[in-house]
Amino acid sequence: MEPPYDALSGVVSTQSGYIGGSVANPTYEQVSAGRTGHAEAVKITYDPSRVDYPKLLQVFWRNIDPVAVDRQFCDVGAQYRSAIFPVNDEQRRLAEASRKALQADPRFRQQTIATRIEPAARFYPAEDTHQDYYRKNPVRYKYYRYSCGRDRRLEEIWGKAG
Repeated sequence: MEPPYDALSGVVSTQSGYIGGSVANPTYEQVSAGRTGHAEAVKITYDPSRVDYPKLLQVFWRNIDPVAVDRQFCDVGAQYRSAIFPVNDEQRRLAEASRKALQADPRFRQQTIATRIEPAARFYPAEDTHQDYYRKNPVRYKYYRYSCGRDRRLEEIWGKAG
């Protein structure tokens, strides 16, 4: 999820990490094994005078499979759940409204939007090797993205303009 946000004007930074679990200072190995309750996540720092929260939500929706339960593409388990962690009541209201609007979209009328809106929780930054992974390992990242069918699935959901 870092690339689409890093490319968005007004986003100051993105940081990979873990949120929503019960273990303090979890490691990648713990989270990926599904033993902590955390979700792999991206923390977005943005300038609200340049980009608003609804735009951040739009980018989020267009880069996930919103009907996938406890998975995203080839990553499977509750640690890969699709979730939004609003940091205040206004963000929660906007997130819930965007999920409701998405559920009303004709593409999803026969399916349930699986994305959760969870309480704000402590965010733990991932290890350095996971920060900006797509920039540090462009060939591996592209291969992973292709082999997981991410782009094919996103096009299937959202079309070419997604």
